[in-house]
Amino acid sequence: MPSRIYLDHAATTPLRPEARAALEEGFALWANPSSPHAEGRAARSALENARDRIRNSLGWTGEVIFTSGASEAAEIALNAANAVHDIATAVEHDAVLRGDRPEWTLPVRPDGAADLMALSAESRPSDLLVDDPENRSLVAVQHVNSETGNRQHIGFGAELVHDNGGLLLVDCAQSAGKFELPQMADMAIVAAHKFGGPVGVGALLVKDYAMLHPSGGQERGYRRGTENLPGILGMAAALEACTDPYIDPSVLEPLDAFAGEVRALGGEWLSDRLSDPTPYIRAIAMPGMSAQAQLMRFDMAGISVSQGSACSSGTMKRSHVLTAMGVPDEIADRTIRVSFGWTTTRAEVERFCEVWLDMANA
Repeated sequence: MPSRIYLDHAATTPLRPEARAALEEGFALWANPSSPHAEGRAARSALENARDRIRNSLGWTGEVIFTSGASEAAEIALNAANAVHDIATAVEHDAVLRGDRPEWTLPVRPDGAADLMALSAESRPSDLLVDDPENRSLVAVQHVNSETGNRQHIGFGAELVHDNGGLLLVDCAQSAGKFELPQMADMAIVAAHKFGGPVGVGALLVKDYAMLHPSGGQERGYRRGTENLPGILGMAAALEACTDPYIDPSVLEPLDAFAGEVRALGGEWLSDRLSDPTPYIRAIAMPGMSAQAQLMRFDMAGISVSQGSACSSGTMKRSHVLTAMGVPDEIADRTIRVSFGWTTTRAEVERFCEVWLDMANA
């Protein structure tokens, strides 16, 4: 068993060997893809080849705009979409909810599912999601939640959004490479490090460039800054290396018995609440111990877990996702997140269960 167990794969997914080899290729090849000389043209050819490989891996027929990651992809979509209004579910990532966005927050049910019926004309604010190209709305929905692992069913929401002239932005940072990409999205967000690619590279997928207004610079004028060619090559290689299923189900089998023990001890297995729990992210509340105390004790035991989304967990705030679901504060404050990746082994899962039970029984 390794000296350190990483069960925060949503934030610490190791680099795949295929991605490492592609990175090295990219460093050897590197030149500015916008340069007209021979080296620049070779770099451009490799970049465009990677763009096609990513399209093919995701089954995406639209455009691919390379970014520095999911947060920048969200920023481009929100700032450059040809839309006047922003709507988002209450459980979106902080990158979507930060600042004065959105204008309207779509509620979620206690099972974590977005209340998509609220998009209907009878429920939504009268000036939002109207079928008017001059007053278009952009609606953001996270495909798989980064804290609970709940999957939103995009199809019904897409119909309501499109029937009323809106654009649908789907955050696929936690699902790309693991689940089928929702092709009904107008835009989708992807982050390479979530599926074993390099950190610092991602993409905004767009059905048509006409859905955005350009700001100048690279990537057809939709993103400023020289493209990260080594990272992009690593991202394409990592995506191609993803398997179906993403993790062999036998690796996660110990969780079935463990969930029963959690319930018997008075803990909360939050997947029990969810409308569509996915296997690679689990939220668990331990009786009688705060999440912060658990994180420290797991860390001392050589196990890395988290309290929530990596981009917000450092603030030690109560989870806005659990709050939106109506999870009582005293449960939310005892909830940790464990997430599993392509390197997770059954022995690591068993060790986590053992340590959790020792802590809960102490």
